[in-house]
Amino acid sequence: MATRSTRKKTAKPKLSHIDARGRAQMVDVGDKQVTERVAVAGATLVMKPATLKLIQSGGIAKGEVLAVARVAGIMAAKRTHELIPMCHPLPINVAGIEFAARRGGKLDVRATVKVSGKTGVEMEALTAVTTAALTVYDMCKAVDREMTISDVCLHEKSGGRSGHFRRKR
Repeated sequence: MATRSTRKKTAKPKLSHIDARGRAQMVDVGDKQVTERVAVAGATLVMKPATLKLIQSGGIAKGEVLAVARVAGIMAAKRTHELIPMCHPLPINVAGIEFAARRGGKLDVRATVKVSGKTGVEMEALTAVTTAALTVYDMCKAVDREMTISDVCLHEKSGGRSGHFRRKR
């Protein structure tokens, strides 16, 4: 004799960019409230310690690596909607890129993006941090082709209906 399961069924998470027929769609944000939204993303570059010293001393032939990477990250945040198909164009209030050198040739990159809008800026922060890291790689590849970019992730986001998120470390 078959028995009915008494387990509660959990609803499958609904993907907002997929319609009822399984097709890609842009989310309608028309009815959402305008709120301040902030997202912080990070990445880590691992390189030879000598490469990091060259960056810090201004010894890379292509120029001031961190200054150029900062500008590249900010530009990328502002143009994310041109790169990621379902992103809305956002009037970004501010985008900032920070760098922190660590022992062992590690360079942490952090992007913070803010907007007053109807949708979040997570993709803008992730695009900014990734572009900044790629710019460091591009400017330094002549001296260190073994650099790696890792740990690209969203650290924190606030604002909007889903509330506050902070990555657990």
